[in-house]
Amino acid sequence: MKTFIKVTEIWIPAKDRTHLEFSAGLYGDLNEFRVASEKESFAFDEGLPGKAWAAGHPVVLTEFEHSYFKRTKSAKKAGLTCGIAIPIFSGEFLMAVVVFLCGNDQHYSGAIEVWSNSVGDNAELAVSDGYYGTLADFDRMSGAMRFGKGSGLPGQVWATGMPVLIEDLGLESAFVRSMEAGNSGITTALGIPISVLEKQVYIMTFLSAKATPIARRIQIWVIDENEQCLVCQSGYSKQNDELAEIFESVSVRKGEGLLGRVWLTGVPVIRNHSNGLVSGRVSSMLAMPVIADGHLKAVVTFIF
Repeated sequence: MKTFIKVTEIWIPAKDRTHLEFSAGLYGDLNEFRVASEKESFAFDEGLPGKAWAAGHPVVLTEFEHSYFKRTKSAKKAGLTCGIAIPIFSGEFLMAVVVFLCGNDQHYSGAIEVWSNSVGDNAELAVSDGYYGTLADFDRMSGAMRFGKGSGLPGQVWATGMPVLIEDLGLESAFVRSMEAGNSGITTALGIPISVLEKQVYIMTFLSAKATPIARRIQIWVIDENEQCLVCQSGYSKQNDELAEIFESVSVRKGEGLLGRVWLTGVPVIRNHSNGLVSGRVSSMLAMPVIADGHLKAVVTFIF
C-alpha cells in the first residue's frame, strides 16, 4: 500500500541548542535523499525545520524550487515536492521538529492542513496553510470555510485540546465537508492541536484517502484515569482486526518501550522495526507527543 507521506523526519536541538541535528527518518527506498539528509543541520530560521522553529507554528512549503529549502536538488531527484514541518514545544523551549515530505503525483490523494485564528480574533479558525496534492476543488472549498470552537473537526480539536480521529467521514455528521471529502476520495481525518503561542491557536488536520492513506495505521494514545499508563483511545485501519485488538489491549507505562519513551522525554521517536509492543508486526512508526502547558496530553502514532 502506498502512503501519501513519502518521507518522515525528526530534527532535534543540538547539545548547545543553537541548531537542529538529524535524529531519525523514514525514507522507504529513497536512500540517496536519506544520505543527503543525515549530513544536514539547520540553524534557527534556516531551512524548513529552522523556519518552523522560528515561526513557533507548523509551516507548509508547497514549492521547493527557489525557496529556502536546503535539499532541493536531492528532493527533486527523489520526486519530493512539498514539505510540512511541525515544531513540538514544551513551553517556549523546542523539543523537536517533525517533517513530512510528499510528492506531487497524480496517483496520490490526500491533504494536510493548518488551521489558525486571526490575531485578536479568537472566534473562528481558517486555513492558514496546507497541501492538497491533486485535490484542487477541495482546496478551494476548504479555503472558504470557518470553524468556531467545537464546530467541525478543527473546532472539536480546539474545544477539547486533544487529538481527534474520524475513521469514516461518510458516517460523521460533525465533519462539515463530508460530501466534498467523499467526492475527493477522502475517507479518514485526524486533527492534532499544536499549541505554542498563548493567544494563537494552531490545529493540524490530516485527510486520508483510502487508496493512498496518510499512513497505514494512525492511533491516539492517552493517559489513563489513574495517570499510570498510556492506553489506545482510537485507531484507524481497523480492517486488520487482529492487530487492532492486540494494540487496544496494551497499556504502556512511562519510560517503557517506544511510547513510554515519548511520554518520559516529550520528544518524538521513529522506529524502523518492531516497536516492542507487537513483536515483528510493525516495521516503521512515528510516535509524536501532544504537549500543552508542559504536560503530555496524548501520543499520536503513524505506522507506515
